[in-house]
Amino acid sequence: MELFEYKGRNQRGEIMHGTIDSPNSKAVAAWLIAAGIYPIQIQVKGDKLKHQPAWLQALQVKKSVGLRDLLLFTRQMGTMVKSGVPMIEALSGIQKSTANKVLAGAIRDIRANLEKGFELHRAMFLHPHIFNEYYVSMVKVGEDTGKLEEIFKRLHEQIEFEKHMTQKIKGALRYPTYVLISISIAIAILTIFIIPVFAKIFTKFHATLPLLTQILLATSDFAVHYWWVVLAMIGGVVYAFKRYTRQPSGRYVWDRFKLRIPIMGSIIKKATLARFCRSFAMASESGVPLMLAFSLVSRVVDNTYFEERILLMGEGVGRGESLLRVAQASEIFTSLELQMISVGEATGNIDSMLNQVADMYQEEVEYEVSILSETIEPILLGFMGVLILILMLGVFLPMWDLGTVALKKH
Repeated sequence: MELFEYKGRNQRGEIMHGTIDSPNSKAVAAWLIAAGIYPIQIQVKGDKLKHQPAWLQALQVKKSVGLRDLLLFTRQMGTMVKSGVPMIEALSGIQKSTANKVLAGAIRDIRANLEKGFELHRAMFLHPHIFNEYYVSMVKVGEDTGKLEEIFKRLHEQIEFEKHMTQKIKGALRYPTYVLISISIAIAILTIFIIPVFAKIFTKFHATLPLLTQILLATSDFAVHYWWVVLAMIGGVVYAFKRYTRQPSGRYVWDRFKLRIPIMGSIIKKATLARFCRSFAMASESGVPLMLAFSLVSRVVDNTYFEERILLMGEGVGRGESLLRVAQASEIFTSLELQMISVGEATGNIDSMLNQVADMYQEEVEYEVSILSETIEPILLGFMGVLILILMLGVFLPMWDLGTVALKKH
Protein backbone atom coordinates (compact mmCIF):
# COMPACT_ATOMS: atom_id res chain seq x y z
CA MET A 1 0.00 0.00 0.00
CA GLU A 2 1.21 3.47 -0.89
CA LEU A 3 -0.15 6.94 -0.19
CA PHE A 4 -1.46 8.64 -3.35
CA GLU A 5 -2.40 12.27 -3.93
CA TYR A 6 -5.33 12.81 -6.30
CA LYS A 7 -7.08 15.72 -7.99
CA GLY A 8 -10.35 15.53 -9.88
CA ARG A 9 -13.70 17.16 -10.63
CA ASN A 10 -17.04 16.07 -9.20
CA GLN A 11 -20.35 16.07 -11.06
CA ARG A 12 -20.84 19.79 -10.29
CA GLY A 13 -17.46 20.62 -11.82
CA GLU A 14 -15.80 21.41 -8.46
CA ILE A 15 -12.12 20.57 -7.93
CA MET A 16 -11.65 17.76 -5.41
CA HIS A 17 -8.27 16.75 -3.99
CA GLY A 18 -6.94 14.62 -1.17
CA THR A 19 -4.90 11.53 -0.28
CA ILE A 20 -5.72 7.82 -0.14
CA ASP A 21 -3.92 4.54 0.66
CA SER A 22 -4.04 2.20 -2.35
CA PRO A 23 -1.96 -0.59 -3.96
CA ASN A 24 -1.65 1.31 -7.28
CA SER A 25 -2.89 4.31 -9.28
CA LYS A 26 -5.45 2.23 -11.21
CA ALA A 27 -7.21 1.33 -7.98
CA VAL A 28 -7.27 5.01 -7.02
CA ALA A 29 -8.82 5.92 -10.39
CA ALA A 30 -11.46 3.20 -10.00
CA TRP A 31 -12.32 4.46 -6.51
CA LEU A 32 -12.63 8.07 -7.75
CA ILE A 33 -14.89 7.11 -10.65
CA ALA A 34 -17.09 5.05 -8.32
CA ALA A 35 -17.33 8.11 -6.04
CA GLY A 36 -18.47 10.29 -8.94
CA ILE A 37 -15.13 12.10 -9.34
CA TYR A 38 -13.41 12.37 -12.74
CA PRO A 39 -9.66 12.00 -12.06
CA ILE A 40 -7.32 14.68 -13.41
CA GLN A 41 -4.08 13.80 -11.64
CA ILE A 42 -2.95 10.85 -9.51
CA GLN A 43 0.56 10.55 -8.11
CA VAL A 44 2.44 8.94 -5.24
CA LYS A 45 2.82 11.37 -2.36
CA GLY A 46 6.55 11.80 -1.75
CA ASP A 47 8.11 12.46 1.62
CA LYS A 48 9.76 15.90 1.36
CA LEU A 49 12.05 15.10 4.28
CA LYS A 50 13.16 11.72 2.94
CA HIS A 51 16.33 12.84 1.15
CA GLN A 52 17.33 15.51 3.65
CA PRO A 53 19.99 15.09 6.39
CA ALA A 54 18.77 13.65 9.68
CA TRP A 55 19.53 16.85 11.62
CA LEU A 56 17.47 18.90 9.14
CA GLN A 57 14.58 16.44 9.35
CA ALA A 58 14.66 16.72 13.15
CA LEU A 59 14.37 20.50 12.93
CA GLN A 60 11.43 20.40 10.51
CA VAL A 61 9.34 17.72 12.22
CA LYS A 62 7.00 19.13 14.86
CA LYS A 63 7.76 17.88 18.37
CA SER A 64 4.47 18.81 20.01
CA VAL A 65 0.79 19.37 19.37
CA GLY A 66 -0.33 22.98 19.75
CA LEU A 67 -3.81 24.39 20.29
CA ARG A 68 -4.19 25.02 16.56
CA ASP A 69 -3.58 21.33 15.73
CA LEU A 70 -5.88 20.17 18.53
CA LEU A 71 -8.55 22.65 17.42
CA LEU A 72 -8.47 21.32 13.85
CA PHE A 73 -8.55 17.70 15.06
CA THR A 74 -11.56 18.38 17.32
CA ARG A 75 -13.49 20.11 14.52
CA GLN A 76 -12.75 17.24 12.13
CA MET A 77 -13.88 14.69 14.72
CA GLY A 78 -17.14 16.58 15.28
CA THR A 79 -17.78 16.70 11.52
CA MET A 80 -17.05 12.99 11.10
CA VAL A 81 -19.30 11.98 14.00
CA LYS A 82 -22.08 14.21 12.69
CA SER A 83 -21.77 12.59 9.24
CA GLY A 84 -22.11 9.12 10.73
CA VAL A 85 -18.65 7.96 9.58
CA PRO A 86 -17.39 4.94 11.59
CA MET A 87 -14.86 6.03 14.21
CA ILE A 88 -11.89 4.01 12.92
CA GLU A 89 -12.51 5.20 9.37
CA ALA A 90 -12.89 8.80 10.57
CA LEU A 91 -9.58 8.63 12.44
CA SER A 92 -7.90 7.12 9.38
CA GLY A 93 -9.02 10.06 7.24
CA ILE A 94 -7.91 12.63 9.83
CA GLN A 95 -4.55 10.91 10.23
CA LYS A 96 -3.84 11.23 6.51
CA SER A 97 -4.75 14.91 6.43
CA THR A 98 -2.85 16.12 9.50
CA ALA A 99 0.57 17.69 8.94
CA ASN A 100 1.68 17.26 12.57
CA LYS A 101 3.73 14.06 12.83
CA VAL A 102 3.22 13.76 16.60
CA LEU A 103 -0.57 14.04 16.30
CA ALA A 104 -0.60 11.64 13.33
CA GLY A 105 1.31 9.08 15.39
CA ALA A 106 -1.11 9.48 18.31
CA ILE A 107 -4.13 9.04 15.99
CA ARG A 108 -2.52 5.89 14.55
CA ASP A 109 -2.12 4.52 18.08
CA ILE A 110 -5.72 5.45 18.99
CA ARG A 111 -6.98 3.59 15.89
CA ALA A 112 -4.99 0.51 16.90
CA ASN A 113 -6.45 0.57 20.41
CA LEU A 114 -9.99 1.02 19.09
CA GLU A 115 -9.48 -2.09 16.95
CA LYS A 116 -8.48 -3.91 20.16
CA GLY A 117 -11.81 -2.95 21.74
CA PHE A 118 -10.84 0.20 23.65
CA GLU A 119 -13.35 3.00 24.08
CA LEU A 120 -12.37 6.30 22.47
CA HIS A 121 -11.76 8.13 25.76
CA ARG A 122 -9.56 5.28 27.04
CA ALA A 123 -7.50 5.35 23.84
CA MET A 124 -7.08 9.13 24.16
CA PHE A 125 -6.17 8.82 27.84
CA LEU A 126 -2.95 7.04 26.79
CA HIS A 127 -1.74 10.32 25.21
CA PRO A 128 -1.91 12.86 28.06
CA HIS A 129 0.61 15.17 26.34
CA ILE A 130 -2.06 15.83 23.69
CA PHE A 131 -5.42 15.16 25.37
CA ASN A 132 -5.56 16.45 28.94
CA GLU A 133 -7.79 15.02 31.64
CA TYR A 134 -10.51 17.58 30.93
CA TYR A 135 -10.65 16.67 27.22
CA VAL A 136 -10.74 12.92 27.94
CA SER A 137 -13.47 13.31 30.57
CA MET A 138 -15.63 15.32 28.16
CA VAL A 139 -15.25 12.61 25.50
CA LYS A 140 -16.24 9.98 28.09
CA VAL A 141 -19.38 11.99 28.92
CA GLY A 142 -20.17 12.14 25.21
CA GLU A 143 -19.77 8.37 24.84
CA ASP A 144 -21.83 7.62 27.96
CA THR A 145 -24.70 9.94 26.96
CA GLY A 146 -24.61 9.32 23.21
CA LYS A 147 -23.90 13.02 22.58
CA LEU A 148 -20.38 12.73 21.21
CA GLU A 149 -21.13 15.15 18.35
CA GLU A 150 -22.30 17.82 20.80
CA ILE A 151 -19.29 17.24 23.06
CA PHE A 152 -16.82 17.67 20.19
CA LYS A 153 -18.64 20.86 19.20
CA ARG A 154 -18.34 22.22 22.75
CA LEU A 155 -14.70 21.14 22.99
CA HIS A 156 -14.00 22.95 19.72
CA GLU A 157 -15.57 26.12 21.14
CA GLN A 158 -13.60 25.71 24.37
CA ILE A 159 -10.25 25.18 22.61
CA GLU A 160 -10.98 28.10 20.28
CA PHE A 161 -11.62 30.25 23.36
CA GLU A 162 -8.37 29.00 24.96
CA LYS A 163 -6.43 29.77 21.78
CA HIS A 164 -7.96 33.26 21.60
CA MET A 165 -7.12 34.07 25.23
CA THR A 166 -3.59 32.67 24.87
CA GLN A 167 -2.99 34.86 21.82
CA LYS A 168 -4.28 37.91 23.70
CA ILE A 169 -1.94 37.32 26.65
CA LYS A 170 1.04 36.72 24.35
CA GLY A 171 0.12 39.87 22.45
CA ALA A 172 0.02 41.79 25.71
CA LEU A 173 3.51 40.59 26.65
CA ARG A 174 5.02 41.10 23.20
CA TYR A 175 5.28 44.91 23.24
CA PRO A 176 6.99 45.35 26.65
CA THR A 177 9.24 42.37 25.92
CA TYR A 178 10.50 43.88 22.65
CA VAL A 179 11.06 47.26 24.30
CA LEU A 180 13.00 45.76 27.21
CA ILE A 181 15.12 43.69 24.82
CA SER A 182 15.87 46.82 22.77
CA ILE A 183 16.85 48.74 25.92
CA SER A 184 19.09 45.86 27.05
CA ILE A 185 20.85 45.79 23.68
CA ALA A 186 21.35 49.58 23.81
CA ILE A 187 22.83 49.35 27.32
CA ALA A 188 25.16 46.55 26.21
CA ILE A 189 26.42 48.60 23.23
CA LEU A 190 27.02 51.66 25.42
CA THR A 191 28.76 49.62 28.11
CA ILE A 192 31.04 47.64 25.79
CA PHE A 193 31.80 50.09 22.97
CA ILE A 194 30.95 53.70 23.91
CA ILE A 195 31.95 54.14 27.55
CA PRO A 196 35.48 52.66 27.06
CA VAL A 197 36.18 55.45 24.55
CA PHE A 198 35.36 58.09 27.16
CA ALA A 199 37.39 56.14 29.74
CA LYS A 200 40.53 56.59 27.61
CA ILE A 201 39.90 60.35 27.41
CA PHE A 202 39.47 60.66 31.18
CA THR A 203 42.63 58.61 31.81
CA LYS A 204 44.65 60.76 29.39
CA PHE A 205 43.74 63.97 31.22
CA HIS A 206 44.07 62.43 34.71
CA ALA A 207 40.68 63.91 35.58
CA THR A 208 39.08 63.56 39.01
CA LEU A 209 35.87 61.68 38.31
CA PRO A 210 32.52 61.81 40.16
CA LEU A 211 31.32 58.65 41.94
CA LEU A 212 28.64 57.98 39.32
CA THR A 213 31.22 58.12 36.52
CA GLN A 214 33.54 55.79 38.44
CA ILE A 215 30.71 53.27 38.83
CA LEU A 216 29.90 53.44 35.10
CA LEU A 217 33.55 53.00 34.11
CA ALA A 218 34.04 50.11 36.54
CA THR A 219 30.92 48.39 35.23
CA SER A 220 32.05 48.88 31.63
CA ASP A 221 35.56 47.60 32.39
CA PHE A 222 34.16 44.50 34.08
CA ALA A 223 31.80 43.81 31.15
CA VAL A 224 34.60 44.20 28.59
CA HIS A 225 37.15 41.99 30.36
CA TYR A 226 34.79 39.51 32.02
CA TRP A 227 31.92 39.27 29.53
CA TRP A 228 31.93 35.50 29.92
CA VAL A 229 31.22 35.93 33.64
CA VAL A 230 28.27 38.20 32.82
CA LEU A 231 26.87 35.63 30.36
CA ALA A 232 27.43 32.84 32.89
CA MET A 233 25.60 34.84 35.58
CA ILE A 234 22.65 35.50 33.25
CA GLY A 235 22.53 31.83 32.25
CA GLY A 236 22.76 30.78 35.89
CA VAL A 237 19.88 33.05 36.89
CA VAL A 238 17.71 31.74 34.04
CA TYR A 239 18.54 28.12 34.91
CA ALA A 240 17.89 28.66 38.62
CA PHE A 241 14.57 30.37 37.87
CA LYS A 242 13.39 27.56 35.59
CA ARG A 243 14.45 24.91 38.07
CA TYR A 244 12.73 26.75 40.91
CA THR A 245 9.46 27.16 38.99
CA ARG A 246 9.45 23.45 38.08
CA GLN A 247 9.09 22.60 41.77
CA PRO A 248 5.51 22.70 43.15
CA SER A 249 6.33 25.31 45.80
CA GLY A 250 8.27 27.49 43.36
CA ARG A 251 5.57 27.24 40.69
CA TYR A 252 2.94 28.25 43.26
CA VAL A 253 4.95 31.33 44.37
CA TRP A 254 5.59 32.39 40.76
CA ASP A 255 1.97 31.87 39.65
CA ARG A 256 0.73 33.93 42.58
CA PHE A 257 3.34 36.64 41.94
CA LYS A 258 2.27 36.95 38.29
CA LEU A 259 -1.20 38.02 39.41
CA ARG A 260 0.32 40.93 41.38
CA ILE A 261 2.47 42.37 38.59
CA PRO A 262 1.27 45.92 37.85
CA ILE A 263 -0.90 46.15 34.72
CA MET A 264 -0.02 42.66 33.44
CA GLY A 265 -1.27 40.93 36.59
CA SER A 266 -4.80 42.20 36.00
CA ILE A 267 -4.83 40.84 32.42
CA ILE A 268 -3.50 37.43 33.49
CA LYS A 269 -5.99 37.18 36.36
CA LYS A 270 -9.00 38.06 34.20
CA ALA A 271 -7.92 35.67 31.45
CA THR A 272 -7.52 32.87 34.01
CA LEU A 273 -10.94 33.57 35.54
CA ALA A 274 -12.51 33.60 32.07
CA ARG A 275 -10.91 30.21 31.38
CA PHE A 276 -12.26 28.83 34.68
CA CYS A 277 -15.81 30.12 34.15
CA ARG A 278 -16.03 28.88 30.56
CA SER A 279 -14.60 25.45 31.35
CA PHE A 280 -16.75 24.95 34.46
CA ALA A 281 -19.92 26.02 32.64
CA MET A 282 -19.20 23.60 29.80
CA ALA A 283 -18.50 20.71 32.17
CA SER A 284 -21.68 21.43 34.14
CA GLU A 285 -23.83 21.74 31.01
CA SER A 286 -22.44 18.43 29.72
CA GLY A 287 -23.59 16.62 32.86
CA VAL A 288 -20.23 16.18 34.61
CA PRO A 289 -20.74 15.71 38.38
CA LEU A 290 -20.05 18.92 40.28
CA MET A 291 -17.15 17.58 42.36
CA LEU A 292 -15.46 16.09 39.30
CA ALA A 293 -16.01 19.36 37.40
CA PHE A 294 -14.06 21.32 40.02
CA SER A 295 -11.24 18.77 39.89
CA LEU A 296 -11.05 18.82 36.08
CA VAL A 297 -11.29 22.59 35.69
CA SER A 298 -8.57 23.17 38.29
CA ARG A 299 -6.11 21.55 35.86
CA VAL A 300 -7.28 23.66 32.91
CA VAL A 301 -6.58 27.12 34.37
CA ASP A 302 -2.78 26.61 34.15
CA ASN A 303 -2.11 28.48 37.39
CA THR A 304 -1.31 26.58 40.60
CA TYR A 305 -2.62 29.38 42.85
CA PHE A 306 -6.01 29.32 41.11
CA GLU A 307 -5.88 25.52 41.06
CA GLU A 308 -5.62 25.52 44.87
CA ARG A 309 -8.51 28.02 45.19
CA ILE A 310 -10.73 26.00 42.83
CA LEU A 311 -10.04 22.72 44.65
CA LEU A 312 -10.95 24.42 47.93
CA MET A 313 -14.21 25.53 46.31
CA GLY A 314 -14.86 21.92 45.34
CA GLU A 315 -14.22 20.74 48.88
CA GLY A 316 -16.65 23.35 50.21
CA VAL A 317 -19.37 22.25 47.79
CA GLY A 318 -18.68 18.64 48.81
CA ARG A 319 -19.39 19.63 52.44
CA GLY A 320 -22.78 20.98 51.35
CA GLU A 321 -21.95 24.70 51.13
CA SER A 322 -23.49 26.83 48.40
CA LEU A 323 -21.52 27.81 45.30
CA LEU A 324 -21.82 31.48 46.29
CA ARG A 325 -20.35 30.76 49.73
CA VAL A 326 -17.33 28.89 48.40
CA ALA A 327 -16.82 31.53 45.68
CA GLN A 328 -16.69 34.22 48.37
CA ALA A 329 -14.23 32.18 50.44
CA SER A 330 -11.94 31.66 47.44
CA GLU A 331 -11.20 35.42 47.30
CA ILE A 332 -10.67 35.37 43.53
CA PHE A 333 -13.97 36.95 42.47
CA THR A 334 -15.09 40.58 42.70
CA SER A 335 -18.45 41.62 44.12
CA LEU A 336 -19.97 41.91 40.63
CA GLU A 337 -19.12 38.31 39.70
CA LEU A 338 -20.33 37.11 43.10
CA GLN A 339 -23.63 38.88 42.51
CA MET A 340 -24.01 37.19 39.11
CA ILE A 341 -23.18 33.79 40.65
CA SER A 342 -25.76 34.45 43.36
CA VAL A 343 -28.46 35.21 40.77
CA GLY A 344 -27.50 32.15 38.72
CA GLU A 345 -27.64 29.88 41.77
CA ALA A 346 -30.99 31.31 42.87
CA THR A 347 -32.55 30.85 39.42
CA GLY A 348 -30.94 27.47 38.75
CA ASN A 349 -29.17 28.93 35.72
CA ILE A 350 -25.59 28.98 37.00
CA ASP A 351 -24.13 27.71 33.69
CA SER A 352 -25.51 30.66 31.77
CA MET A 353 -24.28 33.12 34.41
CA LEU A 354 -20.78 31.67 34.38
CA ASN A 355 -20.70 31.97 30.60
CA GLN A 356 -21.71 35.62 30.96
CA VAL A 357 -18.91 36.17 33.49
CA ALA A 358 -16.46 34.55 31.04
CA ASP A 359 -17.70 36.82 28.23
CA MET A 360 -17.31 39.86 30.48
CA TYR A 361 -13.75 38.92 31.42
CA GLN A 362 -12.89 38.20 27.79
CA GLU A 363 -14.09 41.66 26.75
CA GLU A 364 -12.10 43.27 29.58
CA VAL A 365 -8.94 41.36 28.60
CA GLU A 366 -9.31 42.43 24.97
CA TYR A 367 -9.86 46.05 26.00
CA GLU A 368 -6.90 46.12 28.40
CA VAL A 369 -4.65 44.53 25.77
CA SER A 370 -5.78 47.12 23.20
CA ILE A 371 -4.74 50.01 25.48
CA LEU A 372 -1.68 48.25 26.90
CA SER A 373 0.79 50.18 24.77
CA GLU A 374 -0.78 53.47 25.90
CA THR A 375 -0.52 52.36 29.55
CA ILE A 376 3.01 51.00 29.47
CA GLU A 377 4.54 53.58 27.13
CA PRO A 378 4.80 56.38 29.76
CA ILE A 379 6.43 53.92 32.21
CA LEU A 380 8.97 52.76 29.62
CA LEU A 381 9.66 56.34 28.54
CA GLY A 382 10.24 57.32 32.17
CA PHE A 383 12.62 54.39 32.63
CA MET A 384 14.52 55.33 29.46
CA GLY A 385 14.62 58.97 30.62
CA VAL A 386 16.21 57.98 33.94
CA LEU A 387 18.70 55.75 32.11
CA ILE A 388 19.70 58.54 29.71
CA LEU A 389 20.02 60.96 32.63
CA ILE A 390 22.39 58.61 34.44
CA LEU A 391 24.51 58.20 31.31
CA MET A 392 24.53 61.96 30.67
CA LEU A 393 25.60 62.78 34.21
CA GLY A 394 28.11 59.95 34.38
CA VAL A 395 29.77 60.53 31.01
CA PHE A 396 29.28 64.13 29.98
CA LEU A 397 29.60 65.87 33.37
CA PRO A 398 33.33 65.03 33.58
CA MET A 399 33.67 66.20 29.95
CA TRP A 400 32.07 69.47 30.96
CA ASP A 401 34.51 69.81 33.87
CA LEU A 402 37.47 69.14 31.57
CA GLY A 403 36.24 71.78 29.14
CA THR A 404 35.84 74.30 31.94
CA VAL A 405 39.38 73.64 33.19
CA ALA A 406 40.76 74.04 29.66
CA LEU A 407 39.01 77.38 29.21
CA LYS A 408 40.40 78.68 32.52
CA LYS A 409 43.96 77.81 31.45
CA HIS A 410 43.53 79.94 28.34
